[in-house]
Amino acid sequence: MTRAEFIARLKNGLVGLPTTTANDIVADYETHFEDGLAAGRTEAEVAAALGDPARLARELKAEAGIQRWAQEKNPSAAAAAVFAVLGLGAIDILILLPLLMGVVGTLFGFFIAAIALFFVGGGIMVAGPFVGFPGGPLAAILMGLGLMAGAIFVGALLTIVTVWLVNGLVWFARLHYRLLKPALEPETTPSVTGASA
Repeated sequence: MTRAEFIARLKNGLVGLPTTTANDIVADYETHFEDGLAAGRTEAEVAAALGDPARLARELKAEAGIQRWAQEKNPSAAAAAVFAVLGLGAIDILILLPLLMGVVGTLFGFFIAAIALFFVGGGIMVAGPFVGFPGGPLAAILMGLGLMAGAIFVGALLTIVTVWLVNGLVWFARLHYRLLKPALEPETTPSVTGASA
């Protein structure tokens, strides 16, 4: 594979990353080619040593998604990290994706239930004293506050579980599929200096 073919395939695989990030990555790989050519290697040898550009692009996009999750910890970053890891194609999607979708669906259902419980509690707290709630107005207010507090607790607990789920998926990918930094950073060899007597 020539340098131009490698870079074109790499650029194609990096579509979706921010432009500056993609340009920096391409510049790094251009430098790899320049260094290899300066060392007397052919473009084909350098390309073979760097590996499949499409796989490199998937790994780099996955790493970008994982780094974004590590920095932001929001639903958008979580989705980006999950889809980036699944996009590697390294995880058996036929097994993992249905399991993941079931867990995500269950968590989403519980989130909706917590939101509904919060609004029901608010409705009981506000309307209960005026509609003859059993136990009187104070019982209605306390019952409404209790339901709202329970909903907030369930929502917080589900948020923690969701963060653990995303972190677990990232951990699984890093553990099982040479992700990512160790595979992308060049190995450094300690320099040997001779001591003169």
